[in-house]
Amino acid sequence: MIGQRVCASLAFSLVAGQAIAAPITFNTGLPVGQGKFIVREQIVVSRSGDDPLGMGRKTDSRSLLSVVAYGVSAKLALFTVLPYTSKRAESLVGSERSSDGWGDLTVFGRYTLYQRDWSGRTLRVAGIAGLKAPTGSDNESDALGRLPAALQPGTGSWDGFVGGVVSYQTLAFGLDAQLSYRQNREANGFEAGNETRLDVSYQHRLRPSALTADTRGFLYGVLELNTVYRDQNKQNGGSVDDSGGTTVFITPGVQYATRKLIAEIAVQIPIVQNLKGNALENDFVVHAGFRINF
Repeated sequence: MIGQRVCASLAFSLVAGQAIAAPITFNTGLPVGQGKFIVREQIVVSRSGDDPLGMGRKTDSRSLLSVVAYGVSAKLALFTVLPYTSKRAESLVGSERSSDGWGDLTVFGRYTLYQRDWSGRTLRVAGIAGLKAPTGSDNESDALGRLPAALQPGTGSWDGFVGGVVSYQTLAFGLDAQLSYRQNREANGFEAGNETRLDVSYQHRLRPSALTADTRGFLYGVLELNTVYRDQNKQNGGSVDDSGGTTVFITPGVQYATRKLIAEIAVQIPIVQNLKGNALENDFVVHAGFRINF
């Protein structure tokens, strides 16, 4: 009985300290310790090359996302996200256009609205609100002229978003769900479609199968479902026909978590793509990175 209490205390201390499994493609509702920092680096690689026109159009994107989180209080955490992006696109005539540079800075807050803790279990419900500032370059050009909006490192617009997340964590598994809405604004005659997302993540502890007082790390299997709906883009006030629609991803992944570190990798695989017009379909999105608690 004493050994069981030690194991439960150890595992729950990891929950309270944030060194536990968490969603890979979206936010968690679990707290950042007051006065503590979390630094996260994540590489995101995506490809869209399923061309319904059969004309060989393809886009590739690589982003390094640098995230810093700070626990202002037991309920409030603040986050900053700064991406560095590399984008490539092959046009209908076989030419290639590209850009590299820092993207737009995002700042948001997450506030715990409800919490309940049991021995070895915790539940959090949190609200999220944030703003994306146009810090990235949105006026890049090449020999063919100004790059299209989709290839610019920045958007040039101030965009806001709100959402809510629910997180439930036990010694054996974690479950998270998030609903969010992003409103995009116009810049340079272009306005990206507003976006609604519903994300669900399940994390199951694979190793160790039994907890002991010497347990220092946990291996989790992760399975997520991401549903994304985008309104059509607008160009000079008119709708862009080949844009918008619904995409559903299934996302398997793995995480290794210790008290101070989480390492992770996941692959988003599209299972539903109900896009408008002749928009390019996604092939895959890979997320890989780590988080460190200070």
